[in-house]
Order: sequence, then C-alpha cells, then structure tokens
Amino acid sequence: MVVDRALVFLYEQVLGKDLDDIGPLDRADRPKRLPTVLSRGEVQRLFAALSAGPNRLIAHLLYGSGLRLSEALRLRVKELDFHHGRLHVRDGKGGTDRTTVLPDRLHDPLRRHLKPVKAQHETDCADGVGGVYLPDALAEKSPNAATEIETRATCHTLRHSFATHLLQDGTDVRTIQKLLGHEQLRTTMQYVHVLEQSGAAVTSPLDTLPVDSG
Repeated sequence: MVVDRALVFLYEQVLGKDLDDIGPLDRADRPKRLPTVLSRGEVQRLFAALSAGPNRLIAHLLYGSGLRLSEALRLRVKELDFHHGRLHVRDGKGGTDRTTVLPDRLHDPLRRHLKPVKAQHETDCADGVGGVYLPDALAEKSPNAATEIETRATCHTLRHSFATHLLQDGTDVRTIQKLLGHEQLRTTMQYVHVLEQSGAAVTSPLDTLPVDSG
C-alpha cells in the first residue's frame, strides 16, 4: 500500500500521532520548470552588445548550432565541415557524439578566426604547450531573481533559444533531439510549447536573423 505524504504530515505534524511503519510513501514529483527562452529580437540585441571577437563567435555557435558552452570551448578544427554546413560534437553530455548544423553566417568568421589561432597554436606547440582537449532551485541559483526586471540570460539560454526557434520554424522534434544530443525524447519535449510541424532541411536560426552590425 502506498501512503500519501500529505496524510503522514497531517497525522504526525498536526494531530501528533505516530503512524510507525506504514509502508512506502508516494513521493511528489519535482515540479518542472520551463527554460528561459529569448525572443529573436532579444537574441539580436544580445549579439549587438557583444564586441566582435571570440566571445561573440562562441555566442553565435551556442545559438546557431545549439551547442553547450563546454562543447563550443572544446570544438576542434577538424570537427568543422564547411562543405556540408555541419559540425561534429565529440564526447558530448553522456559521452555521446552527434552532428548538428553549422550556420552559413559563421563560415567566414570561423575561417578568419582560425588564421591567428593556427599561428598561436604553432607557437604554443614550439613551446611545448600546444595541447587541446581530446574526446575519449532558482532562488538558490539566482538570489536576485525576484528583483530583476530584465530577462536573465545565460550561455545555456542560447541553446534553449536554438531549440525553440527551430520548432517555431517547423523543424520536427526528433530532429531537434538529435541536434541537441538528448538521449531521451522527453528531455527535448520541454521545448514543445508551439505547434510541431515536419520540416525537411534544417536551417540554423542564426541564419534567419537580420545581419547584426559590427
């Protein structure tokens, strides 16, 4: 027999009666919270506030390819497939590999970024330090959330926005599950707060934003 925890609380805390051993308790499920999602306009304003350079390029990858921050920081040159417009994520969460979209808009910025990086890498290798990674409750987290007026955005918010905007553009949830590297479909279903439509090719939401200045 499964006993509701509310009844146990009533007897023990309110009525002051000890129920002794009454069998397993029916534990309440932890309430699920929807992730923070930026509007497309908010994404544009966020990018416009970032100075040109590695930080903005990483932010573009988080939103444009749906990467986790750790995945973007560990991304290797050989995982970029410019010809097919995709990139490969090695050893993602849960030790899994996946392929996701590489936005057209990032091809030239990434190529420009790689030139000085290659030179720095060669210098580091000459100095013996040129190694890279090889794959083989809100109140507690944000004490000031109650008084904040503006939308609180983190690096992971761009990943949430990637998934949500793909849904809005008609990409099916199974495809988004693969792009995000979710093992379980129910993890991806948190983003289904708009109508699902089937879509053929996947276009990164970054490529649908107006070109940001600077």
